[in-house]
Amino acid sequence: MALISHNSVSIVKVSYAVRERVGSWWDIPSYHRKWKRQILKDVSFHIESGEIMGILGNSGSGKTTLLDAIAGRLSHKSNFVGQVYVNGRELHRDQFQDCFSYVLQNDTLLSYLTVEETLTYIALLALQKHSCDFIKKKVDAVMAELGLTHVANSIIGSRILGGISEGERRRVSVAAQLLQDPQVMLLDEPTSGLDCMTANQIVLLLSELARKGRIVIITIHQPRSEFFQVFHKICIMSFGELVFCGGPSDMIAFFGGCGYTCPEHSNPFDFYVDLTSVDTQSKVRELETYSRVQTISTAYKSSEIFCKTLEAIEETKCKVKDLPPIPFKYKDSPKSFCKLWILLRRTTRNFSRNKAGIIMRLSQNLLFALFMAFFLLRLNDDLLKGAVQDRVGLFYQCMSAPPYTGIINGLALFPALRAVGDQESKDGLYQRWQMLLAYILHFLPFSVISIALFSIFIYWTVGLHPDASSFGYFFAAVVVPHIVGELLTLVFLGVIQNPNVVNGGVMLLTIAGVLAGSGLVRSLEDMPTAFKMLSYFTFQKYGSEILIVNEFSELKFTCGGLFNVSTGIGASCPFSHGIQFVERSYPGAVSRFTIDFLLLYAFIPALVVLAIISFKIRDIIILR
Repeated sequence: MALISHNSVSIVKVSYAVRERVGSWWDIPSYHRKWKRQILKDVSFHIESGEIMGILGNSGSGKTTLLDAIAGRLSHKSNFVGQVYVNGRELHRDQFQDCFSYVLQNDTLLSYLTVEETLTYIALLALQKHSCDFIKKKVDAVMAELGLTHVANSIIGSRILGGISEGERRRVSVAAQLLQDPQVMLLDEPTSGLDCMTANQIVLLLSELARKGRIVIITIHQPRSEFFQVFHKICIMSFGELVFCGGPSDMIAFFGGCGYTCPEHSNPFDFYVDLTSVDTQSKVRELETYSRVQTISTAYKSSEIFCKTLEAIEETKCKVKDLPPIPFKYKDSPKSFCKLWILLRRTTRNFSRNKAGIIMRLSQNLLFALFMAFFLLRLNDDLLKGAVQDRVGLFYQCMSAPPYTGIINGLALFPALRAVGDQESKDGLYQRWQMLLAYILHFLPFSVISIALFSIFIYWTVGLHPDASSFGYFFAAVVVPHIVGELLTLVFLGVIQNPNVVNGGVMLLTIAGVLAGSGLVRSLEDMPTAFKMLSYFTFQKYGSEILIVNEFSELKFTCGGLFNVSTGIGASCPFSHGIQFVERSYPGAVSRFTIDFLLLYAFIPALVVLAIISFKIRDIIILR
């Protein structure tokens, strides 16, 4: 790996504030009032290649927000003030993504891929224009550098699926970023959730990466005292301010000069972080500790350490012509179609190892068909024995149940993929809609097979109209609701983060569609005009008409089974041909049969487009 030396990163007077609502949503007067909360306040520091910086502070001190600001990932960029310089050149908004690598606190990896597969697919997305041999050597080199060669063929795993250890997962996340040779690495709490020995190994590994010429900046909550000599620079934050930033020896001298000497045998990190934290347990303690923090912060801004930092920043800006250009990550990504193909292969390989997921997808509709067949047994042609009612009830279930299984699939499998897509799209590997489209292409064959099993079993078991073409129409009509249910879930998952909210919303929408659009619960002719108009926007209307026409058009009914002994008169028969029921309940449906099919299938591309739009909106929401 060719590394460029003498790089530097300068953060100059960075501030960030957000406006938050005062009260809860049910307290309307307070809810409509907002107050400005300062998260970062006038933060400046300077770091050069070969150095590792640790950013310390208690929870809520602004550590992660500072990393987001450096990486250009703040959610409200309009509230950001300050400059980020790399080698004396101020970064523009579109350059942050290609300059910094960012490892989040929570690893976002696909559980069923091996370590080597995970890194290979990321390398293909970033470097696909190179040969397969080049990519393999690149992946092998990165695994060797991070000590992952021995687990190359082990799956990543998750909390409920056995796999590699937490420390190894963290190394995979770092390795994924190293594939593009970044010169500046940002890591948010890389030791979080790890035991002491593993945390120590991770920090030493990052220190080794820095020694090879990179700039490494990490946030860390509770560092061990052994790290004191590992960090080249230590920043301590409190309430969004830097109360100190300098070398380990400078930190001892500075706080000692302020009258706060670290006791012997104490962890200096713990001592100084506690010293610069605000105690909110009581008003008296809060005022006392806040005053102490402000005193230390003022002393730091007046110190020689801070003056040297500002001088280094100005010197770098003045010598910009003599410094190397901005060290962007190595990127040679493929075209959009190739990215889509790579994502589809990765998605398919990941889910193909999820045996429970595959069994669920293929069997859930078949199990439902078993229950319905047991409940209905065998349909008959006697009107007085429920010939119409049983068929209408069956079609009601065919319109209402398959969307639910599609919803279950989407909620069970897609959120984890969405999390990976959010992270990798921020890294510039692809756009979120490409990951979405790859997932859609992956699940469509499974949906077709699942509904085919359902249709084959239920159609011939309960005794629907025994005709091959009629069966084909039945299958073609039932497969759409299942696909639409999952697509509708994806639309909601694009703009709503919480899967539980999505579940409730899509369920209610599907139920409303069955009630208002199918005509199976109440005749559309008897509904108010407003509901009639709404029914045209539901897929259940067209699917129900297809099923009714397909089944009833060729049927002939009898009315036997009842006889009045006192009068000697048989029961009257309302109609003897199924087409009469169709014309009475769905006037004109026979002539609309082809159009109903076209409109029903139009929901699939329409929802695909809507899902892509929702993920475009997600981009705007996350990156605004």
